[in-house]
Amino acid sequence: MNLERYIAGDWGTSRLRLSLCQGERVLETRQGPGIGALREPAGDALRPLIAGWREAEGPLPIVLCGMAGSRNGWREAPYLPCPVDLRRLRDATLRFEADGSPVAIVPGLSCQGRLGNPEVMRGEETQIAGALALHPGLRTGRHLLCLPGTHAKWAWVEDGQVRDFLTSLTGELFALLRDGSTLLRASSAASSAQQGGSRADDGADDGFERGLESAASVGKASLLHALFAVRTRQLIDGRSHEWALSYLSGLMIGADAHGAIPLFDAREEAILIGDGALNERYAKALRREGIAASCLDGEQCALAGLRTLWQS
Repeated sequence: MNLERYIAGDWGTSRLRLSLCQGERVLETRQGPGIGALREPAGDALRPLIAGWREAEGPLPIVLCGMAGSRNGWREAPYLPCPVDLRRLRDATLRFEADGSPVAIVPGLSCQGRLGNPEVMRGEETQIAGALALHPGLRTGRHLLCLPGTHAKWAWVEDGQVRDFLTSLTGELFALLRDGSTLLRASSAASSAQQGGSRADDGADDGFERGLESAASVGKASLLHALFAVRTRQLIDGRSHEWALSYLSGLMIGADAHGAIPLFDAREEAILIGDGALNERYAKALRREGIAASCLDGEQCALAGLRTLWQS
């Protein structure tokens, strides 16, 4: 193992997370603005964030994934068409020098999705690379990987190659409905309308489970036909805002899993790569579809992917 110190960064649209690393150890972490929030060139924005590390260590290698390689990022790393394995991803990594530091930016991936549409990802490919590095068993056989988030990704991996993937707007649509729609603005009206006739509210866990249940039983209807119940269950059933918010989450995640699983030949297990709480919610949705789930930490996988692609 190369024990040289280096800086690993996952630079997304809304957030930058930097880690000073030595081998597999994270020595220190720092946060910064995402690519979408920058008002100056990315290289200029990065410089003050790592200045202290450079003063202590000298010019350090920097390896980045995510929107750092987009057209609006530091330097564009073009999408790499699938199928892609670790070797091809490493060979296509964009490399240059800045302020005396060698820099590597991992490219995103593209494919023709299973609905016939073009698909792209940036950042998730590095998490997948990390999962393959940390768990060698994923390098053989066929595996369905799900990476929950703002734009959830469902990726099909065969013998260590990402063959294709599918994107769901689950997280972004949830946030838009939560913050910009009328669905969650009925709770205060519900309490007065029911006047003691409201049913007992069982809280967020019950709301989420009921949302999953509704997503699985929509039948010939669709998510569009099920969503208004988020509002009416507050108005008519007297449900709380907390319950309705979790119900909306269950509907969204349940619909995501219910729609994705039939598109892939996954019969037994899916691998979840993401935040722990979000992984657990997707695991519940997958169990309703008859699919077991193994959960991997998204940040650990991202760091392992950056380390592997830099040092191999």
